[in-house]
Amino acid sequence: MSESEISATEVVVSSPATPGVRRRRLIKSIIAVLAAAGISVGIVLLRDHIKEFAVYGYPGVFFISFIGNATLILPAPSFAIVFAVGGALNPLIVGLVAGLGATLGEMTGYLAGYGGRIVVENRVLFNRMEKWMGRGGVLAIFLLAFIPNPAFDVAGIVAGAMRMPVWQFVLAAWAGKSIRFALLALSGQFLLGS
Repeated sequence: MSESEISATEVVVSSPATPGVRRRRLIKSIIAVLAAAGISVGIVLLRDHIKEFAVYGYPGVFFISFIGNATLILPAPSFAIVFAVGGALNPLIVGLVAGLGATLGEMTGYLAGYGGRIVVENRVLFNRMEKWMGRGGVLAIFLLAFIPNPAFDVAGIVAGAMRMPVWQFVLAAWAGKSIRFALLALSGQFLLGS
């Protein structure tokens, strides 16, 4: 079996380790899952106040994009904000800033996958993502980040479970999301004016 054919669950449990290594892995997994859950709970509690951050310019765009992509439970309105702010600020910078915020927000999915086995409601989608990630890796993350779709959360979970290097995940997701958000902000500039 080639490395690309190994499933995410096999990657998580396949390597033999000493008790100290297993303990450190368990601690990392628990911290990753707790971080993802904590961020999601915080976002749900603050969701009514998220739109208020748009008045803070680029930092507001970053924060809204981060929050809009950090929750695994309830998405926040980052698309509408990026579109509207594109009419007032430089749309290319808006795209880069929103892409960075969204990518860092997506780390909750990556951390949840890295944290170990999690319950995935749509197992068919998870298995499909796992297959794409095994074949395409970084390119799959880039394309899924570029195309607006709810499946990116699952892709982040799979990337974490497959132990894709975090820098590869972040770089591919940032590139895809930045292009998408820049196009959205440019649309806002074109339709709303500057």
